[in-house]
Amino acid sequence: MAIFVTGATGYIGGYIVAELLQGSAARLNLLVRARDARQAEQRLWQALQLHFDFSTFHAHLDSRIRIFRGDLTSDHLGLDDDGYRQLAEATGSIIHCAASLNRKSERLCLNVNLRGTLAVIELARAAQNAHGLRRFSHVSTVAVAGTRKDEIVTEDAAIDWNRSDYDPYARTKKFSEHMIGRLLPDVPRTIFRPSIVLGDSRRAETTQFEMVRAFAFLAGFPILPFRSSDKVDIVPVDYVAKAIAFLHQKEAPAHTIYHLSSGSGSQTFRELTDALSAAGATRKPFYWPGLEKLFGAAVSWLAHRGHRVGKAASLMKVFWPYLVWNTVFDNTRVVDEVGHAPAKFSEYSAPLLRFSREHHFSFPYQPWPLAAAPTRTVAASVGIVTQ
Repeated sequence: MAIFVTGATGYIGGYIVAELLQGSAARLNLLVRARDARQAEQRLWQALQLHFDFSTFHAHLDSRIRIFRGDLTSDHLGLDDDGYRQLAEATGSIIHCAASLNRKSERLCLNVNLRGTLAVIELARAAQNAHGLRRFSHVSTVAVAGTRKDEIVTEDAAIDWNRSDYDPYARTKKFSEHMIGRLLPDVPRTIFRPSIVLGDSRRAETTQFEMVRAFAFLAGFPILPFRSSDKVDIVPVDYVAKAIAFLHQKEAPAHTIYHLSSGSGSQTFRELTDALSAAGATRKPFYWPGLEKLFGAAVSWLAHRGHRVGKAASLMKVFWPYLVWNTVFDNTRVVDEVGHAPAKFSEYSAPLLRFSREHHFSFPYQPWPLAAAPTRTVAASVGIVTQ
Protein backbone atom coordinates (compact mmCIF):
# COMPACT_ATOMS: atom_id res chain seq x y z
CA MET A 1 0.00 0.00 0.00
CA ALA A 2 1.17 3.52 -0.81
CA ILE A 3 0.73 6.96 0.69
CA PHE A 4 -1.42 9.11 -1.59
CA VAL A 5 -0.22 12.74 -1.56
CA THR A 6 -2.01 15.71 -3.11
CA GLY A 7 -0.20 18.96 -3.77
CA ALA A 8 3.12 17.20 -4.44
CA THR A 9 4.19 19.86 -6.94
CA GLY A 10 3.56 22.66 -4.47
CA TYR A 11 6.02 24.16 -1.99
CA ILE A 12 5.05 22.38 1.23
CA GLY A 13 3.88 19.31 -0.69
CA GLY A 14 7.27 18.97 -2.37
CA TYR A 15 8.96 19.10 1.01
CA ILE A 16 6.62 16.42 2.37
CA VAL A 17 7.30 14.13 -0.59
CA ALA A 18 11.06 14.66 -0.20
CA GLU A 19 10.86 13.93 3.52
CA LEU A 20 8.92 10.70 2.89
CA LEU A 21 11.42 9.60 0.25
CA GLN A 22 14.45 10.43 2.39
CA GLY A 23 13.18 9.27 5.76
CA SER A 24 11.11 6.18 4.98
CA ALA A 25 10.69 3.28 2.59
CA ALA A 26 7.13 4.26 1.72
CA ARG A 27 5.81 4.06 -1.82
CA LEU A 28 3.99 7.17 -3.01
CA ASN A 29 0.96 7.76 -5.23
CA LEU A 30 1.03 11.38 -6.38
CA LEU A 31 -1.77 13.34 -8.05
CA VAL A 32 -0.28 15.68 -10.65
CA ARG A 33 -2.17 17.97 -12.99
CA ALA A 34 -0.60 17.80 -16.47
CA ARG A 35 -1.56 17.39 -20.10
CA ASP A 36 0.57 14.28 -20.60
CA ALA A 37 3.02 11.94 -18.85
CA ARG A 38 6.07 13.96 -19.84
CA GLN A 39 4.74 17.20 -18.40
CA ALA A 40 3.66 15.42 -15.20
CA GLU A 41 7.18 14.12 -14.57
CA GLN A 42 8.73 17.46 -15.50
CA ARG A 43 6.47 19.28 -13.05
CA LEU A 44 7.42 16.85 -10.31
CA TRP A 45 11.12 17.25 -11.12
CA GLN A 46 10.76 21.01 -10.83
CA ALA A 47 9.12 20.64 -7.41
CA LEU A 48 11.74 18.23 -6.08
CA GLN A 49 15.00 19.55 -7.50
CA LEU A 50 15.47 21.69 -4.40
CA HIS A 51 15.90 18.35 -2.58
CA PHE A 52 17.50 15.92 -5.08
CA ASP A 53 19.87 15.88 -8.00
CA PHE A 54 18.35 14.44 -11.16
CA SER A 55 19.82 10.95 -10.86
CA THR A 56 18.43 10.54 -7.32
CA PHE A 57 15.08 11.94 -8.37
CA HIS A 58 14.99 9.62 -11.37
CA ALA A 59 15.78 6.60 -9.20
CA HIS A 60 12.89 7.46 -6.85
CA LEU A 61 10.62 7.98 -9.83
CA ASP A 62 11.48 4.52 -11.14
CA SER A 63 11.17 2.63 -7.87
CA ARG A 64 8.85 4.39 -5.42
CA ILE A 65 6.64 6.96 -7.14
CA ARG A 66 3.53 6.41 -9.20
CA ILE A 67 2.01 9.47 -10.79
CA PHE A 68 -1.73 9.69 -11.27
CA ARG A 69 -2.39 12.40 -13.81
CA GLY A 70 -5.59 14.12 -12.82
CA ASP A 71 -7.30 17.17 -11.35
CA LEU A 72 -8.42 17.75 -7.78
CA THR A 73 -11.55 19.62 -8.88
CA SER A 74 -12.78 17.06 -11.42
CA ASP A 75 -15.07 14.07 -10.84
CA HIS A 76 -13.08 11.06 -9.62
CA LEU A 77 -10.04 13.37 -9.47
CA GLY A 78 -10.01 13.50 -13.26
CA LEU A 79 -9.32 9.76 -13.55
CA ASP A 80 -11.32 7.22 -15.55
CA ASP A 81 -13.07 4.40 -13.67
CA ASP A 82 -10.16 1.99 -13.97
CA GLY A 83 -7.58 4.55 -12.89
CA TYR A 84 -9.71 5.64 -9.93
CA ARG A 85 -10.23 2.03 -8.85
CA GLN A 86 -6.50 1.37 -9.04
CA LEU A 87 -5.76 4.45 -6.96
CA ALA A 88 -8.29 3.51 -4.28
CA GLU A 89 -7.01 -0.07 -4.13
CA ALA A 90 -3.37 1.00 -3.89
CA THR A 91 -3.84 3.74 -1.28
CA GLY A 92 -3.17 2.82 2.33
CA SER A 93 -3.14 6.37 3.73
CA ILE A 94 -3.61 9.94 2.51
CA ILE A 95 -1.82 13.25 3.02
CA HIS A 96 -4.00 15.99 1.57
CA CYS A 97 -1.79 19.02 1.07
CA ALA A 98 -3.17 20.60 -2.11
CA ALA A 99 -4.88 23.96 -1.64
CA SER A 100 -5.42 27.32 -3.23
CA LEU A 101 -3.62 29.99 -1.20
CA ASN A 102 -5.14 32.76 -3.29
CA ARG A 103 -6.55 34.78 -0.43
CA LYS A 104 -8.22 37.24 -2.80
CA SER A 105 -10.21 34.73 -4.87
CA GLU A 106 -13.27 33.19 -3.27
CA ARG A 107 -13.89 31.20 -6.47
CA LEU A 108 -10.51 29.49 -6.42
CA CYS A 109 -10.70 28.77 -2.70
CA LEU A 110 -14.17 27.27 -3.07
CA ASN A 111 -13.18 25.11 -6.04
CA VAL A 112 -9.85 23.84 -4.76
CA ASN A 113 -10.16 23.94 -0.99
CA LEU A 114 -13.77 22.79 -0.66
CA ARG A 115 -14.61 20.81 -3.80
CA GLY A 116 -11.09 19.43 -3.95
CA THR A 117 -11.13 18.32 -0.32
CA LEU A 118 -14.52 16.70 -0.82
CA ALA A 119 -13.10 14.74 -3.78
CA VAL A 120 -10.20 13.49 -1.64
CA ILE A 121 -12.65 12.56 1.14
CA GLU A 122 -14.62 10.51 -1.40
CA LEU A 123 -11.44 8.68 -2.38
CA ALA A 124 -10.70 8.07 1.30
CA ARG A 125 -14.21 6.70 1.72
CA ALA A 126 -13.69 4.30 -1.20
CA ALA A 127 -10.34 3.12 0.19
CA GLN A 128 -11.75 2.73 3.68
CA ASN A 129 -14.71 0.71 2.42
CA ALA A 130 -12.48 -1.49 0.25
CA HIS A 131 -9.68 -2.39 2.64
CA GLY A 132 -9.41 0.16 5.43
CA LEU A 133 -7.43 3.40 5.53
CA ARG A 134 -4.57 3.69 8.02
CA ARG A 135 -4.69 7.49 8.32
CA PHE A 136 -6.05 10.63 6.67
CA SER A 137 -3.81 13.65 7.24
CA HIS A 138 -4.97 17.10 6.23
CA VAL A 139 -2.71 20.13 5.94
CA SER A 140 -4.78 23.06 7.14
CA THR A 141 -3.67 26.44 8.57
CA VAL A 142 -3.67 28.37 11.84
CA ALA A 143 -5.76 30.94 9.97
CA VAL A 144 -8.84 28.82 10.77
CA ALA A 145 -8.70 30.60 14.16
CA GLY A 146 -10.15 33.70 12.50
CA THR A 147 -9.75 37.26 13.71
CA ARG A 148 -7.49 37.34 16.76
CA LYS A 149 -5.55 39.93 18.71
CA ASP A 150 -2.92 39.56 21.45
CA GLU A 151 -3.63 35.89 22.12
CA ILE A 152 -2.02 32.49 22.60
CA VAL A 153 -4.27 30.01 20.79
CA THR A 154 -4.37 26.29 21.54
CA GLU A 155 -5.46 23.67 19.00
CA ASP A 156 -8.79 22.87 20.65
CA ALA A 157 -9.72 26.52 21.13
CA ALA A 158 -8.84 27.66 17.60
CA ILE A 159 -12.14 27.22 15.77
CA ASP A 160 -14.95 29.49 16.86
CA TRP A 161 -17.82 29.57 14.36
CA ASN A 162 -19.00 32.93 15.72
CA ARG A 163 -15.68 34.60 14.97
CA SER A 164 -15.00 36.46 11.72
CA ASP A 165 -12.63 34.96 9.16
CA TYR A 166 -9.75 36.88 7.62
CA ASP A 167 -10.23 35.78 4.04
CA PRO A 168 -11.68 33.08 1.73
CA TYR A 169 -8.62 30.91 2.26
CA ALA A 170 -9.11 30.75 6.03
CA ARG A 171 -12.87 30.27 5.67
CA THR A 172 -12.64 27.36 3.24
CA LYS A 173 -9.84 25.64 5.16
CA LYS A 174 -11.92 25.84 8.33
CA PHE A 175 -14.87 24.19 6.63
CA SER A 176 -12.60 21.56 5.09
CA GLU A 177 -11.60 20.50 8.60
CA HIS A 178 -15.30 20.32 9.48
CA MET A 179 -16.06 18.10 6.47
CA ILE A 180 -13.26 15.69 7.26
CA GLY A 181 -14.48 15.23 10.82
CA ARG A 182 -18.08 14.67 9.76
CA LEU A 183 -17.51 12.47 6.70
CA LEU A 184 -14.63 10.31 7.94
CA PRO A 185 -15.63 9.56 11.54
CA ASP A 186 -14.30 6.00 11.35
CA VAL A 187 -10.90 6.88 9.84
CA PRO A 188 -7.87 7.81 11.99
CA ARG A 189 -7.15 11.40 11.01
CA THR A 190 -4.66 14.12 11.78
CA ILE A 191 -5.06 17.84 11.16
CA PHE A 192 -1.89 19.90 10.72
CA ARG A 193 -2.10 23.68 11.04
CA PRO A 194 1.08 25.50 9.96
CA SER A 195 1.54 29.14 10.90
CA ILE A 196 3.46 31.49 8.58
CA VAL A 197 5.76 29.12 6.67
CA LEU A 198 8.84 31.02 5.59
CA GLY A 199 12.15 29.60 4.45
CA ASP A 200 14.24 26.53 5.28
CA SER A 201 16.32 26.63 8.47
CA ARG A 202 19.06 24.49 6.85
CA ARG A 203 19.74 26.46 3.67
CA ALA A 204 19.13 29.80 2.03
CA GLU A 205 17.60 28.44 -1.19
CA THR A 206 13.84 28.57 -1.61
CA THR A 207 11.31 28.19 -4.41
CA GLN A 208 8.52 30.08 -2.63
CA PHE A 209 8.84 33.84 -2.74
CA GLU A 210 5.47 35.42 -1.98
CA MET A 211 6.01 35.80 1.76
CA VAL A 212 9.70 36.55 1.20
CA ARG A 213 8.72 39.44 -1.08
CA ALA A 214 6.43 40.82 1.60
CA PHE A 215 9.18 40.33 4.18
CA ALA A 216 11.76 42.08 1.97
CA PHE A 217 9.30 44.90 1.28
CA LEU A 218 9.01 45.55 5.01
CA ALA A 219 12.72 45.11 5.65
CA GLY A 220 13.49 48.02 3.35
CA PHE A 221 11.53 50.58 5.37
CA PRO A 222 13.33 52.80 7.90
CA ILE A 223 10.11 53.12 9.93
CA LEU A 224 7.82 50.20 10.77
CA PRO A 225 4.22 50.69 11.97
CA PHE A 226 4.33 47.90 14.58
CA ARG A 227 4.86 47.60 18.28
CA SER A 228 8.42 46.33 18.49
CA SER A 229 7.40 43.89 21.25
CA ASP A 230 4.67 42.23 19.15
CA LYS A 231 5.36 38.63 18.18
CA VAL A 232 5.02 37.05 14.75
CA ASP A 233 4.62 33.26 14.48
CA ILE A 234 6.96 32.04 11.72
CA VAL A 235 7.98 28.41 11.20
CA PRO A 236 10.52 26.95 8.71
CA VAL A 237 9.18 24.63 6.02
CA ASP A 238 11.65 21.84 6.86
CA TYR A 239 10.19 21.57 10.38
CA VAL A 240 6.65 21.49 8.98
CA ALA A 241 7.46 18.70 6.51
CA LYS A 242 9.34 16.60 9.07
CA ALA A 243 6.49 16.85 11.57
CA ILE A 244 3.85 15.89 8.99
CA ALA A 245 5.83 12.94 7.63
CA PHE A 246 6.71 11.69 11.12
CA LEU A 247 3.26 11.99 12.67
CA HIS A 248 1.46 10.67 9.59
CA GLN A 249 3.51 7.48 9.75
CA LYS A 250 3.38 7.14 13.53
CA GLU A 251 1.15 4.29 14.63
CA ALA A 252 -0.78 6.29 17.22
CA PRO A 253 -0.16 10.06 17.42
CA ALA A 254 -1.19 11.46 20.79
CA HIS A 255 -3.52 14.08 19.30
CA THR A 256 -5.77 14.72 16.31
CA ILE A 257 -4.79 18.37 15.75
CA TYR A 258 -1.30 19.92 15.76
CA HIS A 259 -0.18 23.52 15.42
CA LEU A 260 3.02 23.51 13.36
CA SER A 261 4.19 26.84 14.67
CA SER A 262 6.79 28.65 16.75
CA GLY A 263 4.42 28.96 19.70
CA SER A 264 6.01 30.49 22.78
CA GLY A 265 9.29 30.64 20.86
CA SER A 266 7.85 33.16 18.41
CA GLN A 267 10.08 36.20 18.15
CA THR A 268 9.28 39.88 18.37
CA PHE A 269 9.70 42.30 15.50
CA ARG A 270 12.58 43.85 17.42
CA GLU A 271 14.37 40.52 17.71
CA LEU A 272 13.96 39.86 14.00
CA THR A 273 15.12 43.26 12.81
CA ASP A 274 18.05 43.28 15.25
CA ALA A 275 19.19 39.92 13.84
CA LEU A 276 18.93 41.17 10.25
CA SER A 277 20.82 44.33 11.15
CA ALA A 278 23.57 42.36 12.91
CA ALA A 279 23.94 40.21 9.79
CA GLY A 280 24.25 43.30 7.60
CA ALA A 281 21.07 42.52 5.66
CA THR A 282 19.15 45.66 6.73
CA ARG A 283 19.43 48.72 8.92
CA LYS A 284 17.71 48.90 12.27
CA PRO A 285 14.27 50.47 11.78
CA PHE A 286 12.40 52.89 14.01
CA TYR A 287 9.09 51.58 15.35
CA TRP A 288 6.05 53.86 15.29
CA PRO A 289 2.81 51.91 16.06
CA GLY A 290 0.66 55.01 15.55
CA LEU A 291 1.32 54.76 11.82
CA GLU A 292 -0.39 51.39 11.46
CA LYS A 293 -3.61 52.70 9.87
CA LEU A 294 -1.78 55.19 7.64
CA PHE A 295 0.73 52.57 6.58
CA GLY A 296 -2.05 50.08 5.85
CA ALA A 297 -3.82 52.67 3.68
CA ALA A 298 -0.59 53.40 1.82
CA VAL A 299 -0.04 49.69 1.18
CA SER A 300 -3.59 49.42 -0.20
CA TRP A 301 -2.96 52.38 -2.51
CA LEU A 302 0.38 51.03 -3.72
CA ALA A 303 -1.18 47.60 -4.30
CA HIS A 304 -3.14 49.04 -7.21
CA ARG A 305 -0.03 50.47 -8.85
CA GLY A 306 2.01 48.54 -11.36
CA HIS A 307 5.63 47.46 -11.46
CA ARG A 308 7.67 45.85 -8.69
CA VAL A 309 6.53 48.10 -5.82
CA GLY A 310 2.87 47.50 -6.61
CA LYS A 311 3.36 43.73 -6.65
CA ALA A 312 5.18 43.77 -3.32
CA ALA A 313 2.51 46.02 -1.81
CA SER A 314 -0.23 43.70 -3.11
CA LEU A 315 1.39 40.77 -1.32
CA MET A 316 1.82 42.86 1.81
CA LYS A 317 -1.88 43.76 1.75
CA VAL A 318 -2.82 40.07 1.68
CA PHE A 319 -0.56 39.16 4.59
CA TRP A 320 -1.06 42.34 6.60
CA PRO A 321 -3.53 40.87 9.13
CA TYR A 322 -1.12 38.05 9.94
CA LEU A 323 1.55 40.60 10.89
CA VAL A 324 -0.50 42.84 13.17
CA TRP A 325 -2.53 40.33 15.20
CA ASN A 326 0.29 39.69 17.75
CA THR A 327 -1.05 36.18 18.18
CA VAL A 328 0.92 32.95 18.50
CA PHE A 329 -0.24 29.35 18.31
CA ASP A 330 0.70 26.94 21.06
CA ASN A 331 2.99 24.24 19.69
CA THR A 332 3.47 22.15 22.84
CA ARG A 333 1.89 19.09 21.22
CA VAL A 334 4.18 18.88 18.21
CA VAL A 335 7.31 19.75 20.20
CA ASP A 336 6.53 16.97 22.67
CA GLU A 337 6.05 14.39 19.91
CA VAL A 338 8.79 15.44 17.50
CA GLY A 339 11.23 16.06 20.34
CA HIS A 340 12.43 19.57 19.52
CA ALA A 341 11.19 23.05 18.71
CA PRO A 342 11.56 24.68 15.28
CA ALA A 343 14.54 26.88 14.51
CA LYS A 344 14.03 30.58 15.16
CA PHE A 345 13.48 32.76 12.11
CA SER A 346 16.32 35.10 13.18
CA GLU A 347 18.76 32.21 12.72
CA TYR A 348 18.17 31.86 8.99
CA SER A 349 16.33 34.99 7.83
CA ALA A 350 19.39 36.90 6.61
CA PRO A 351 20.65 34.15 4.22
CA LEU A 352 17.08 33.68 2.95
CA LEU A 353 16.75 37.39 2.23
CA ARG A 354 20.14 37.57 0.52
CA PHE A 355 19.43 34.55 -1.71
CA SER A 356 16.05 35.95 -2.73
CA ARG A 357 17.43 39.37 -3.59
CA GLU A 358 20.47 38.00 -5.43
CA HIS A 359 18.26 35.74 -7.56
CA HIS A 360 15.59 38.41 -8.10
CA PHE A 361 13.02 36.37 -6.18
CA SER A 362 13.18 33.39 -8.50
CA PHE A 363 14.74 29.94 -8.29
CA PRO A 364 17.28 28.81 -10.94
CA TYR A 365 15.41 25.69 -12.02
CA GLN A 366 17.26 23.04 -14.00
CA PRO A 367 15.47 21.68 -17.08
CA TRP A 368 14.75 18.01 -17.63
CA PRO A 369 17.93 16.48 -19.14
CA LEU A 370 17.48 15.87 -22.85
CA ALA A 371 18.93 12.36 -22.61
CA ALA A 372 16.39 11.25 -20.00
CA ALA A 373 12.98 10.54 -21.54
CA PRO A 374 9.99 9.72 -19.30
CA THR A 375 9.40 5.97 -19.24
CA ARG A 376 7.15 5.41 -16.22
CA THR A 377 3.57 4.20 -16.09
CA VAL A 378 1.20 7.06 -15.42
CA ALA A 379 -2.50 6.85 -14.62
CA ALA A 380 -4.16 9.46 -16.81
CA SER A 381 -7.62 10.93 -16.95
CA VAL A 382 -8.35 8.70 -19.95
CA GLY A 383 -6.92 5.50 -18.52
CA ILE A 384 -3.59 3.89 -17.71
CA VAL A 385 -0.97 5.02 -20.20
CA THR A 386 2.44 3.38 -20.63
CA GLN A 387 5.06 5.17 -22.70
